[in-house]
Amino acid sequence: MVYDLIIIGAGPAGLTAGIYAGRKKINAIILTEKIGGQALAYTIENYPGAPKISGLELVNKAKKQVEEYGVAIKEGIIITAIKKKDGGFLVETENGSFEAKAIIIATGKIPRKLDVPGAKEFEGKGVSFCTICDAPLFSGKSVAIVGGGNAALISAMDLMPYAEKIYVLQHRERFIGDEILQEKLRKSQKVELITNAETSEIKGKEFVEKIIYEDLASGEKKELAVGGVFVNIGYIPNTSFVKNFLKLNEQSEIIIDPWTNETSVKGIFAAGDATNIPYKQYIVASGEGAKAALSAYHYICNC
Repeated sequence: MVYDLIIIGAGPAGLTAGIYAGRKKINAIILTEKIGGQALAYTIENYPGAPKISGLELVNKAKKQVEEYGVAIKEGIIITAIKKKDGGFLVETENGSFEAKAIIIATGKIPRKLDVPGAKEFEGKGVSFCTICDAPLFSGKSVAIVGGGNAALISAMDLMPYAEKIYVLQHRERFIGDEILQEKLRKSQKVELITNAETSEIKGKEFVEKIIYEDLASGEKKELAVGGVFVNIGYIPNTSFVKNFLKLNEQSEIIIDPWTNETSVKGIFAAGDATNIPYKQYIVASGEGAKAALSAYHYICNC
């Protein structure tokens, strides 16, 4: 089967694109490794009409809308390449290939890994990237969060109902996350915000037992006894499968036309955090997904 449109990714941008494709009666399918993307990791407090809602709940609502419009979502799909074929495109995956007249890439970003001894070895054994997913596993334990932006601060908020003690390690002289979040955390007896802390090692036996960091102000090595480490040091675009096919910027983000969301290859559109749009927010990604779907529709129907 040759689809009118293949949407790659099922985060806010991909799901919104699916809703708009369904409303336009486009023969579309969403291919994704998993549904939700980064949104699953957070409680969202700035989405209009939903003052406070979990990312999981918001994603599930969007998924239901996509399915109600008749757009299929195929999970567990890992994309390996995109190629031109017969005036359209061939999407190659580890599970086979799919053909379409147009494509929307909405693969978002993936967590940046911590490059220190023990970080890789203890993934799934105390090292985690998602507090919404894993916070209950650390009930009654001391945990460390590596990072100083909003993601790290929100992770600390998510852990407060569960963890006994929360250390947030920022390698800079100050935290860069929103002041309102910092104020909330400083009021908690559970949370300790530590600046000038350069993480150097994660240690343990079968599971994480301690984190080692250097105090950049004094040069002293310090350690904290913790049962878990959450890594929140940013994300990198999930675009490796198109690095030799589409034009990317220095950050490996897909460069798009801001009016149409079209990429450097005619017929391929992109939306959300995988692109070079300046603001990485759920609502922005959703809007970009809508734009990409409408542009893809006009491309497909040539109208």
